[in-house]
Amino acid sequence: MSYYFSRTVQTTFDDAVNRVIEELKKEGFGILTDIDVQDTLKKKLGVDFRRYRILGACNPNFAYQALQAEDKIGTLLPCSVIVQEIEDVGAEVAATDPAASMQAVKNPKLESIAAQVRSKLKAVIDRL
Repeated sequence: MSYYFSRTVQTTFDDAVNRVIEELKKEGFGILTDIDVQDTLKKKLGVDFRRYRILGACNPNFAYQALQAEDKIGTLLPCSVIVQEIEDVGAEVAATDPAASMQAVKNPKLESIAAQVRSKLKAVIDRL
């Protein structure tokens, strides 16, 4: 099982980011963190890097359920969704597969939650 699923979209980087955020909202996710990797690497290391954002997406209902089932699950939250610029193509959007990451936890109560979150994140990627 892969730890992520992805899709390449033929659009601008900024449009891809905006579309991802809007599609996540439709599935009940908000963005808790937004890391501009290009800017961070330039400031911290002085290196040039392609446009790359890491969005920390959270669906509060599912996060609450997961935290009730497993008190350390916060180490795997929020779900990461990346948007990276692909030269001469557009952008790639990829999301963590929560079902894959939850396998390491070995808590049966999380399986259903992870499957539902996976379904919602997969729907976001598929609609782009």
